[in-house]
Amino acid sequence: MFRTALRNVLAHKGRLLMTMLAVMLGTAFVAGTLVFTDTMGQALRTQNSKSYADIAVTVSDDSAVGKGYDRGATTVTGPTLTEEARRKVAALPGTAEARGVVSGFAGIADKKGALIGNGFSTTGTNYVPGADGTDPRYPLVQGRGPKDATEIALDTRTAEKGGYRVGDTVRVAVNGPVMELKLTGTLHTNDPRVLAGGSLAAFDTATAQQLYLSPGRFASLDVKAKPGTDDTALLAAVKQALPQGDTIEARTGRELAAEQDRMIDQGSKVLNTFLLGFAAIALFVGIFIIANTFTMLVAQRTRELALLRAVGATRRQITRSVQVEAVLVGLTASVGGLLAGVGIAVGLRALLNGPMDFNLPDGPLVIAPTTVLTALAVGVLVTLVAAWLPARRASRIAPVAAMSATEQPATQKSLVVRNTVGLLFSVAGLGLLAAGISGKEVKLVGLGAAALLLGVFVLTPLLSRPLIALLAPVLRAVYGTPGKLAQENAVRNPRRTAATASALTIGVTLITSLTVIGASVNKAVDDSTESDLKADYTVAMQNASMLSDEVATQIAKTPGVRVMSAERGLPVTVGQGNGEGEGDGDREWLTAVDAATIDQLTTVKIKEGSADALKQGKLLVSAGRSERAGYKLGDTLAVTYPDGAKGSLTVGGILEADTAPANVIAPEAVVGPHAKPGTGLDKILVKGEHGATEQLKQALRDATGGNPLIAVKGDKDIKAESRQAITNMLNLMYGLLGMSVVIAVLGVVNTMAMSVFERRREIGMLRAIGLDRLGIRRMVRLESLLIALFGGLVGIGLGILTAWAAIRTMADDLKGLGTVVPPLQIACFLLAAAVIGLLAALWPAHRAARLDILDAIKSQ
Repeated sequence: MFRTALRNVLAHKGRLLMTMLAVMLGTAFVAGTLVFTDTMGQALRTQNSKSYADIAVTVSDDSAVGKGYDRGATTVTGPTLTEEARRKVAALPGTAEARGVVSGFAGIADKKGALIGNGFSTTGTNYVPGADGTDPRYPLVQGRGPKDATEIALDTRTAEKGGYRVGDTVRVAVNGPVMELKLTGTLHTNDPRVLAGGSLAAFDTATAQQLYLSPGRFASLDVKAKPGTDDTALLAAVKQALPQGDTIEARTGRELAAEQDRMIDQGSKVLNTFLLGFAAIALFVGIFIIANTFTMLVAQRTRELALLRAVGATRRQITRSVQVEAVLVGLTASVGGLLAGVGIAVGLRALLNGPMDFNLPDGPLVIAPTTVLTALAVGVLVTLVAAWLPARRASRIAPVAAMSATEQPATQKSLVVRNTVGLLFSVAGLGLLAAGISGKEVKLVGLGAAALLLGVFVLTPLLSRPLIALLAPVLRAVYGTPGKLAQENAVRNPRRTAATASALTIGVTLITSLTVIGASVNKAVDDSTESDLKADYTVAMQNASMLSDEVATQIAKTPGVRVMSAERGLPVTVGQGNGEGEGDGDREWLTAVDAATIDQLTTVKIKEGSADALKQGKLLVSAGRSERAGYKLGDTLAVTYPDGAKGSLTVGGILEADTAPANVIAPEAVVGPHAKPGTGLDKILVKGEHGATEQLKQALRDATGGNPLIAVKGDKDIKAESRQAITNMLNLMYGLLGMSVVIAVLGVVNTMAMSVFERRREIGMLRAIGLDRLGIRRMVRLESLLIALFGGLVGIGLGILTAWAAIRTMADDLKGLGTVVPPLQIACFLLAAAVIGLLAALWPAHRAARLDILDAIKSQ
C-alpha cells in the first residue's frame, strides 16, 4: 500500500501542485516567523551583553523621574544619588570607575524646524568623559563631547537626518524653551530606542542634571570593577556606601543584563504569537484546499480504489494509503516551506533595515532545530488533518457498487448530519456573540465569531444553491448557454463549491471586519472632535509628557488668542490617605481646568446639577465614573492633595456619558495650588478671535519657541492623525492576511483545474454539439466567478456581523462609537473577489478550451 500511495503521488503530482504550494506558503509563514524572531532576539541579546560588559554594579534611583515625565510626584523626601554618593562609591577599593548617569527626552529639530525621529524615542542623556576625554558608552565618530551648557553631541543617524555637521547650531528642547546649542561631535550608540528611529542628544553632566533632575543629582550610577574584583563582593560594598532608601536599588550588571534578556525574550514571544496567529489563519485556509484536493482525487479514483478493495485491500489499508499520500505531500511541501521561510526572514530583516529604517542589530541567521521540527511537523500535521475525511470516504467505497460509478454522491443522511452540526455551531456562535455583547466581554465575542464562522463553513453547501441562484439570472441573460452551464456546474457538487469558497471567505471575513471597525472608530473620533471640541487648536507634547507652565504663560500673551484653558492632571486620595495613593483611601485622578473658559473650549452637557458648578468651586463627574465610584450629586468628598494638604470637594454636576471630556473635572483655581512643584500641563486648549487660521497656528508655534516636541493641532490635524494611525494598522493587517488570500486563490485555481480534468468527457460532448472554445472558456471562468462571489458575499456578511458585535463591546470605551459600514470599500472587496475568481480561472479555462474533442469524449 505504501508503494501504491507513492505511485499515486507521482502520478498526480500536477494535480497536487497547488496543494503543495498552499502547504508550503503556510509553513513558510511559520518558519519565517520563528527564524526572524530567533535571529532578532539573539542579536538584541548579544548587543545587550555588550552594553553591560564593563558594568559590574548598577545603582538606580526610582524616584529620579525626568522633568516632563512624572505627573505628580516630583518632590523628593528620601535620599538621592548625589555627587557625594558617586564619590563614595568611586572611592571603594574594588571600584575602577563610578559613572553618574542622567536621562530624559530631548527633541531635535531639523533645519526646517520639524522633529527628527519619533516623539516617544527622543532620548537625552549626559556625556561622561573618562581620563581620555571620551565616554565608552558612546564612541565618538567625529569631534568631541560637550563641555558646557552651550554645547551638544548627537548620534550619527540624527545628525545625518538633520543635515548637521560638527560646528553647526542645533535647535533642541525638552518641555521648556528651545535651546540653540553648538554641535561639538557625533556619537555611535546601540540604544534600541535610537536604532528604532529615535534620536540621541548628549549634554554635559551639569546641563543634563539641570534639564532633567536637579543640580548634582543622578538617576543611576554605573560602577566598573577593578581587575580581579568579584561583582557580588563589590555589590555588597556599594550597598554599604550608599544612602539607605526605598527608592535606591543596587544590582550587579549580570543581573541587569539577565533582566534585559528576559524582556527581550518576552518581546520576542509577543511578536511570535502575533505573527503565528496570522500563520495559523493561512494554514487554516490551506486545510480547505487540501481537503478539497484529496476529496476530488478520491472521487476520480473510485474505480481504482474499488478494484483494490475487490482484490483484498481492507478499509484500514485504503485509509492508510490516502494518509501516506498526505504525509508525502505535507513533508515535501514543508521542506520547501522551511527553505522559503528562511528566505522570508532574510528579506524581512533587509526590509526593516533598508526602506523602513529600523536599523536592527546585525547578527548571524538563527535556524534552531525546534524551528526545523516545528515547520515540518506543522506541514505534515495540517495535511494529515485535512486529508482525514477524504481518507475515511475512500475506505467506504463498496467493491462492487463502485466498479460501475465514477463518483459516489453524498448520501442524504450525511447531508442531514452536516447541516445539523452546522446549525448547532451557528446557534452556539450567535449565543456567544449575544452574551459577549451584553457582558461587554471581547473574549466571548471572539469565541462566538469563531463558532459562527465554523457553523457557516459547515452550512455552506446548503447556502451555496440559493446564493448562487441569485446571481444566475444575470449570467444567463448576458452570456446565455455558457452562463447557464456555469451556474449548473457551480451547484452540481455543493461540498466542493463550499470548500473552495470557504477558503476565500476567511480572508474576506477578517478584512471586512477590520475595515468596518476602522471606519467606525474614525467616524467616532471625527464626530467627537466636531461636536465636543470647540477649541480651534490643541497644544500638547508629541511624546505624551507634560508641558511646562511657561508654555501656558506664553500662549496667553499670543496675539489672536481669545480664550484658553490649560488642563492639568492631579492625583488625589479620596478618604483616608497621604495623597500618594497610599493608605486607606481611593485614588482619584482630577482634570484641572480654567472654570471661567472651559465651556467655550469644549462641550460640557449636564445630566444633573448646575452648569456653573466649576465656577462655584465644585466638581463635574462623568456619568460612568459616578456610577462606578458611587458619587452622587451633592456628595462632599474628603481629599488629600499631592502636597499633603487636606480638603473637601463637592460634586456639583453629573455629565452626560457621551460628552464628558474627562472622568472628574475640577477648577484649577481650587486644586492647582496643591500640585507638587514641577507638575506640568497635559495640554492647552485655545480659541482664536477669528477662528482657526494659519496665522494663529503659526503664532502658537512661535509662542512655544518652535519647540519640535510641541504639536499645535486643529480638528483637521486630530482627525488626520487618527485616520493615519488606523490606516497604518489596517495596512499591516491586510499585509499579514495577504498570505491567506493568496492560498485561497490557489484553491480556486486548483479546484477549477481538477474540475476540468474530471469533466473532460462532458466538455468534449459540449464541443461536439456546437459549443465553441470561447464558450468553454466563458463557462469555466463564470463558474469560478460564481464560486468567488459566493465566498466573498458570505465573508462580507460574516465580517460585518463580527465587527458589529466587537463594536458593541467597545462602545463604552470610545464615546459615540457605532457601526459604520463603508459602502465603497465593501463594494471593492466584492469586486476584488470577482477579479480573483476570473484570474484564477484563466489557466483552467485555457486548458479546457484546448482539449481535443475526440480524446475528451473517449476519456472515462
